[in-house]
Amino acid sequence: MLEDKNNSYQHILKYTSIFGGVQGFVILIGLVRNKFMALLLGAGGMGFNSLLTSVQNFASQCTNLGISFGAVPKLSDYYEQQRQDQLAYYIQVIRLWSLMASLLGFVFCVVISPLMNDLSFAWGNHTLHYAILGLAVAMLAITGGETAILKATRRLGALARIQVYTAIISVFLSIPLYYYFGHSGVVPAIVLIAAMGMLTTIFYSYRLYPLRLHFNRSQFKDGAGMIKLGLAFVLAAAIGSAAEMMIRAFLNVEGSLDDVGLYNVGYMLTITYAGMVFSSMETDYFPRLSAVSKDIAKTNEMVNKQMEVSLLLLSPMLVALLTALPILVPLLFSREFLPVVTMAQVAVLAMYFKVLSLPIAYVTLARSYSLSYLLLETSYFIVLVAAIVVGYRTWGIWGTGVAIVIAHVAELLMIGCYSYWKYDYRCTWTIVRYVMVQMLIGFTAYAVSCLVDGWYYWIAEAALIVISTAYSIHILRQKTHLWESLKRKFRT
Repeated sequence: MLEDKNNSYQHILKYTSIFGGVQGFVILIGLVRNKFMALLLGAGGMGFNSLLTSVQNFASQCTNLGISFGAVPKLSDYYEQQRQDQLAYYIQVIRLWSLMASLLGFVFCVVISPLMNDLSFAWGNHTLHYAILGLAVAMLAITGGETAILKATRRLGALARIQVYTAIISVFLSIPLYYYFGHSGVVPAIVLIAAMGMLTTIFYSYRLYPLRLHFNRSQFKDGAGMIKLGLAFVLAAAIGSAAEMMIRAFLNVEGSLDDVGLYNVGYMLTITYAGMVFSSMETDYFPRLSAVSKDIAKTNEMVNKQMEVSLLLLSPMLVALLTALPILVPLLFSREFLPVVTMAQVAVLAMYFKVLSLPIAYVTLARSYSLSYLLLETSYFIVLVAAIVVGYRTWGIWGTGVAIVIAHVAELLMIGCYSYWKYDYRCTWTIVRYVMVQMLIGFTAYAVSCLVDGWYYWIAEAALIVISTAYSIHILRQKTHLWESLKRKFRT
């Protein structure tokens, strides 16, 4: 009965909304920070920040040893069974390996800094900037270990507060640096934001489990299983970070820092915005999927229900985003970024394919097929980089938006075919019907954005938003008895 409840449309809708709301607030705070960055530093400054951030992410993914992912299952098992001695010992193991990852990340950044300078800049010497990023990478490794402890011990409220506090503090730290130091304030801002994230996390974690500086050789061996579990996840993330870094370096060398800034804004507005719906999958959907991963029928049912709800929630948001981009871009950034509107509008269409592929992709992780997951992720990023290179050289910055759509279509085809063959996954005709309706509305909205101007544009787009929203509400009402639930809450 509990399993049925956890697999219900009501459950999926509830937790997608909760986690999406938290993620939405964090994104909103981030947009405020980016607005000031755009005004104070311009597109070139945002491109500089994007390059450094992508290198930081790449270095972090290469050296964090997957602790934030691999440490959770075993530690969670100790917590559930109330085995306090083993719990305390394994926390020591996590902190030892986190310290090792921290040192590794710092050294890695220092070593690769000359190479990164040569690859990503055609002017100036930025070796020192990349070396200083090692401080941020080191602190992110510590944060990852403490985050794993909070996840495993069910301190989800603390994790939500950490995200919110870190986002708010980042605004108050970074804006003065951008204002007083310009481009020179970018690197200190990145380091200070990482420091605040680490300090906020350990504030909660150390209160629950105080730091004990007592390490021994057995802890190295006992952490090997944790590292092995997270390795495929880390490698896939590292490849993704490397791909994004290569894309930004290519745009900088082939074009300019302005193009890097434009691409970064367009990518953020589409991918990050849709992430509000996707954010619940790792926290809620993935654990539930893991529990039934050996049962083909239950796996298919859970994947399809998650796909339905995510598609119906996201589709009206995508049409609204596509419509509002001509207003949002100058409002959130500045008029200097208006050339990115056409790129972002076409990139929005990629999210229709992402919302279909992501629930299926989690099946590979749920079944612990780490090599398959790694190969699928690598194939997607190869397609993305190749498509960006061709798209940019052919159509400029708009072509990068087309490339993002092509890459996501290819990802859906690869994951869909693999899951059909390997896991006997079957998509229902109900989903096919929902996809046909919502994609037709979304692609029509994009056609309107290309062909219609003035008041006719806003009237036509508003009508499409209403149609998409009404369709989603109608379906969700049938499946979750949404209105009846809201009425009962209102009466009480």
